[in-house]
Amino acid sequence: MSDILLRDDDGPVTTLTLNDPGTLNALSDAMLARLTEELTSIAASGAHVVILRAEGRAFCAGHNLREMQALRQAQDGGRAAYADLFDRCTATMAAIRDLPQPVIAQVHGLATAAGCQLVATCDMAIAADDARFGVNGVDIGLFCSTPMVALSRNVPRKHAMEMLTTGAFLSAQRAAEIGLINRAVHADRLADETRALADTVAAKLAVAVRIGKGAFYAQAERPLDDAYALTRDAMVENLAQDDTAEGIQAFIEKRPPRWTP
Repeated sequence: MSDILLRDDDGPVTTLTLNDPGTLNALSDAMLARLTEELTSIAASGAHVVILRAEGRAFCAGHNLREMQALRQAQDGGRAAYADLFDRCTATMAAIRDLPQPVIAQVHGLATAAGCQLVATCDMAIAADDARFGVNGVDIGLFCSTPMVALSRNVPRKHAMEMLTTGAFLSAQRAAEIGLINRAVHADRLADETRALADTVAAKLAVAVRIGKGAFYAQAERPLDDAYALTRDAMVENLAQDDTAEGIQAFIEKRPPRWTP
């Protein structure tokens, strides 16, 4: 059996590929475990940026419903197992948020339920213009409450609530309009456009981006005074880096910076 998650390290860009097209790349127990494993490894690597993509006709169809149904056989009807599943999924999503490197979702086909959550969790997202996005669990009687957490932190509340209560899918163009993705591009250009964004980010001073990403999420949900205190400390830490001093001096001297490899 081929690995359900593939990894390719290409210089400063690491690509993770969901590789279980038979399940539409569902977030099965195995997939969640592999994602967490690779994210842990990448965090300690020299990668500057991560691309998350998928094989097959869908980006990710969410949780594996067959696995979830089987959990009902437990004496408690599956309650403990369901709680464990969602805890593990939450840990995977948190690993993306906490990863020092920015993660860019490269989305094609469908991204639905927890698959839409995965897109919303990534730091940036580029989608093919024929991709579709939804949190449609409500259609089968299961409100997408955990996907709602990431979704409602990406798009305005009324748009999120409409998606959650109707199960309606968004086009890539509409997803870009409300901020779920950065932009939609022609399907033939998806890989190139995503890589171009990754290369742009990878060319920046890695330590600055790592400090900045951590501060971005830490400040977002804090009161204004706390947010400014936190970001002040992040700026001080960034300025203390030798390569930052070099970058500023290079700007003053109107030359390219000579950063440490």
